Amino acid sequence: MSNTLEKLEHNMVKISMEISAEDFEKACDKVYQKEKNRITLPGFRKGKAPRKMIERFYGKEIFYEDALNDILPEVYTKAVEELSVDVVSRPQVDVDKMVAGEPVVVTATVAVKPEVTLGEYKGVVAEKETVTVTEDDVEEELKKNAEKNARLVDVTDRAAQMGDEVTIDFDGYVGGEAFEGGKSEDYRLTLGSHSFVDTFEDQIVGKNVNDAFDVNVTFPENYHKELAGKEAVFKVVLKKIQKKELPELDDDYAKDYSEFDTLAEYKEDLHKKLLETKQKEADDRRARAVVDAVIAGAEMDIPEAMVEDRVDSMVQNFANNLRYQGINMDQYMQMTGSNMASLRSGVREDAVKSIKEALVLEAVVKAENLEVTEEDFEAEVQRLAELYKIEADKLKGNISDSEKEGMMDEMKSKKAVEWLVANAKEA
Repeated sequence: MSNTLEKLEHNMVKISMEISAEDFEKACDKVYQKEKNRITLPGFRKGKAPRKMIERFYGKEIFYEDALNDILPEVYTKAVEELSVDVVSRPQVDVDKMVAGEPVVVTATVAVKPEVTLGEYKGVVAEKETVTVTEDDVEEELKKNAEKNARLVDVTDRAAQMGDEVTIDFDGYVGGEAFEGGKSEDYRLTLGSHSFVDTFEDQIVGKNVNDAFDVNVTFPENYHKELAGKEAVFKVVLKKIQKKELPELDDDYAKDYSEFDTLAEYKEDLHKKLLETKQKEADDRRARAVVDAVIAGAEMDIPEAMVEDRVDSMVQNFANNLRYQGINMDQYMQMTGSNMASLRSGVREDAVKSIKEALVLEAVVKAENLEVTEEDFEAEVQRLAELYKIEADKLKGNISDSEKEGMMDEMKSKKAVEWLVANAKEA
């Protein structure tokens, strides 16, 4: 086997890999042994047909694709290691040559980590905010907490209004035909949340319990192609109206919903926590400003394949988060009137920004010889153990080598941010 590297534009490279005829033959035979029981050949019982007879009947290439898929991951990994390529995207694989009895030649086009040229990163100027907490801030926070502890009360003496939570059945039609995802029973909806398209929620306002009525909407132009721009009619039945009833804010409330005996003590604690929160937010904004300034002064050529991979990852993470909430991607797109193209476009800027940040912080770590020690790692494990209420030794035992490496890299990035902020100047 021999491997060669060709540098392309924009931090892309082409890795050429040669698989010996002998190794590829072994891979083909491995596939034959695995698949022979599934192959039917006239005159032979399943699993008894010789490989040569199968190849004569179906063509020599019958095992090629599976054999290549089987052997390529190991070949590719060894080539990357041998050529010392710092790969940052999935490979685009092309088969250049695949002839019986001859070496197989495959190429993989991949993005490699860009070199970063830092600008002035020491002494970046960034404003340092003065943080205060007013009495109004405390009252607002108290009100938010009361909202969380509010109870829902059935409404029977008036029509639905904005802010109410309603329970509805609905059945949607376009052109008189029902469409997928347009029907639900006992659906809970907060009026004014803008969870549904167009003026759906507005048309529920003013209706009473047990009312049956039509809601007419027009789907946005960027909605699913089956429904984009189309008019729809929803047959709706309003089954329940509920409103929030807030608890009275007094000493009894403090006793019931906090660790304090009086409302005054509870407010004092809220003031303290708000101040801590605001200070952290101010510190985070300053750190963000410092890092953004360093990124703006740096130069790097980010390959498109690297960006696309990051977008893929962000979309997948978003889909996973939706799934945890009991929503799939199709439902989300119907609810929001979006599509995959708009979703990918929407996260692209953040993808590029996250890549730049990671590369710049890595460059700062290297330039300033910042290190993360084993003691630092142990302290982080302890912090996570306390956060998730698990024994530190048990948590550490479940961390793989690759996960530990990822944690160490993240800790280095955090040290880089702390270093940049510590060396920044006040505006």
